[in-house]
Amino acid sequence: MFGRKPKDTAKEPEERASFFKRLRARLHRGNSWLSFDLANLFRGRALDASILEELETRLLGADVGVEATEQILAGLNKRVARRELADVTALIGALRAAIAEILAPCARPLVVDPERKPFVILVVGVNGSGKTTTIGKLAQRLSGEGASVMLAAGDTFRAAAIEQLAIWAERTRSGFAAQQAGADPGAVVFDAVQAARARAVDVLLADTAGRLHSQSHLMEELKKVKRVIQRVDPTAPHEVLLVLDANQGQNALAQALQFHEAVGVTGIVLTKLDGTAKGGIVVAIARKLGLPIRFIGIGEQAEDFGEFDAEAFAAALVG
Repeated sequence: MFGRKPKDTAKEPEERASFFKRLRARLHRGNSWLSFDLANLFRGRALDASILEELETRLLGADVGVEATEQILAGLNKRVARRELADVTALIGALRAAIAEILAPCARPLVVDPERKPFVILVVGVNGSGKTTTIGKLAQRLSGEGASVMLAAGDTFRAAAIEQLAIWAERTRSGFAAQQAGADPGAVVFDAVQAARARAVDVLLADTAGRLHSQSHLMEELKKVKRVIQRVDPTAPHEVLLVLDANQGQNALAQALQFHEAVGVTGIVLTKLDGTAKGGIVVAIARKLGLPIRFIGIGEQAEDFGEFDAEAFAAALVG
């Protein structure tokens, strides 16, 4: 992501394995994973329409969405018809591969261009999606890789948001740019970009007020913030990062469509996957939008925030 500080390459695979092991555990609560008890339900039976119907019900119930479900089942039906899948175990393997195939084009990590200084990341999303916490965890990650970071408190409507971001700035030893509650968000971010440029800061993470995707006047304000940034640097923001709460299910997909139309989302963070049995929304978003999924969050701790991996996520979802 930011390559100034050499990584411990021996430790990295171990950390990634640990992260996705926790993801698997949190998606696999009760009967939440897609393959739960399929092998026992259909033990000794040839693959037939009833098994695929059960799978369809589970995919839709897990928020995989109609389009992605149809694509997955069409492929599985063809393989069953060609007798390529011998039993339920083979079907589960094929399901995992089909999901990974949809997710793979979206598994693109965030890359900070060191030539863009500051590299401006505008963080957007609805109320309660976890924007401020995501900014803090991302600041921690970037600082750990050797980048200098500044946080901009563009959410001026909630005094608590400014205070929360200030705590993250102190914790991650990042610069901090803020004005009083109620200040114009565009002015806050404009000043922050100028300050970051003057101090040769590597990355500026700009928070924004949470807004419903259906609130057109607030979406217009978000467009204004983007235009204000471009007055300082016409190439910025270099990343528009949309934070989505996975618990929102299909509503998260509607949010993604609206935010993308308004400000041109370039990357997605899916949070709170530890609080949902419906991790399939990740598949629906990948199928519909094809936008890069940069990170996923599975808890409150710093280690519960990691880069998205299509194969590992498919394995965690299917079981």
